[in-house]
Amino acid sequence: QVQLVESGGGLVQAGGSLRLSCAASGRTLSNYGMGWFRQAPGKGREFVAELSKSGGVTSYADSVKGRFTISRDNAKNTVYLQMNSLKPEDTATYYCAARYQFNYGYWGQGTQVTVSS
Repeated sequence: QVQLVESGGGLVQAGGSLRLSCAASGRTLSNYGMGWFRQAPGKGREFVAELSKSGGVTSYADSVKGRFTISRDNAKNTVYLQMNSLKPEDTATYYCAARYQFNYGYWGQGTQVTVSS
């Protein structure tokens, strides 16, 4: 069982930056593919970024490509999402998730990001 706890959300002005953290306990994150997702009010959950088990392969939603970076620190058992050039449309609750094979089976409780214009 993997427990995930996100942190780092907050209120930021458009153009600003935030770094989200996802700390894991219960298992070693290096054995899992990791992803970040977000859900805006009144909308469904959408994919933001993911990182392979090895850390060598990343994937991003088109809407965040070039602005967000996903990374991991295996020594700290933590995954990060660096978010730069934030836009009001990035406002959402952000969730990290872990997958052992194909499906994301473990989710955190989410952290709120609000970008003011």
